[in-house]
Amino acid sequence: MFYLGIDGGGTKTRCALGDETTVLATAVAGGCNVVRLGEAQARAALHAAVREVCVAANTPPEQISSVCIGAAGAARPEIAATVRRILAELTPASVEVVGDMVIALEAAFGSGPGVIAIAGTGSIVYGRDATGRTARAGGWGFAISDEGSGHWIGRHAISAVLQACDAGQDTTLASRVLQEWNLKTLDELVQAANSLPPPEFPRLFPVVLRVAEEGDRLAQSVLAKAGTQLADLTATVIHRLLPHPPHAPVAMTGSVFRQSTEVRQVFYNRLHARFPSLEVRSELVKPVEGALALARKAGQTKAG
Repeated sequence: MFYLGIDGGGTKTRCALGDETTVLATAVAGGCNVVRLGEAQARAALHAAVREVCVAANTPPEQISSVCIGAAGAARPEIAATVRRILAELTPASVEVVGDMVIALEAAFGSGPGVIAIAGTGSIVYGRDATGRTARAGGWGFAISDEGSGHWIGRHAISAVLQACDAGQDTTLASRVLQEWNLKTLDELVQAANSLPPPEFPRLFPVVLRVAEEGDRLAQSVLAKAGTQLADLTATVIHRLLPHPPHAPVAMTGSVFRQSTEVRQVFYNRLHARFPSLEVRSELVKPVEGALALARKAGQTKAG
């Protein structure tokens, strides 16, 4: 039998197709977050990723037994129904739709205890103790939460630029942000940042990264604050779930952790200052592997 795992992110859609023991092929397409991008764009990305992975594995979609997709917003029944309908256009396989934190936790710890911090386009921290009890922090949406995410970093980079302007400081970050959004003045930046619908704040994350690597202290401070926010969310979950000192490990995943050494280091240092015995794993988790594992479990349970 063949199984398909999908990590349906806001910027990237990652697929892994496998049999009972082996990953046969992987594929990547654009983001498929229905809430953020709309059904048409989500459909295009999902169809592209699934078709590509099936061609690479030389396996027709009709032969897939079980699919598991992890996606932000999947707890909403209407979103899960939309995702199932889109995938049913490609394959008759049974489709399980779960939150992105569920596949990340599975990839990191299997069925065991642990806490996973996710920071990509959005962010959330999710954990499970040895009894199976779960808790979360953050992940309530771009406008009010998602601390430390790519969206949060982009939005706070603009705030930092404008605060520096208020203080009479000219910064490298300001000129790079204007360049990225093809703007000429800070007045235009203010208008763009406050426009409806909101601009693509996550597009500024790579800009902040580059400027920080060049030594800009303002950009570095934005990344350090992101690491602090993510560590504080993680500490909240640890306090709710685990004994003191905590015995379950912490893992990281997402593009912010993957691309920013500064965020990872601040995250690690702040957690260790609060929980000296805590195990914080340095190897980043690949959530699509958790989606594939859950697809296998669902398919085997159905077969049994």
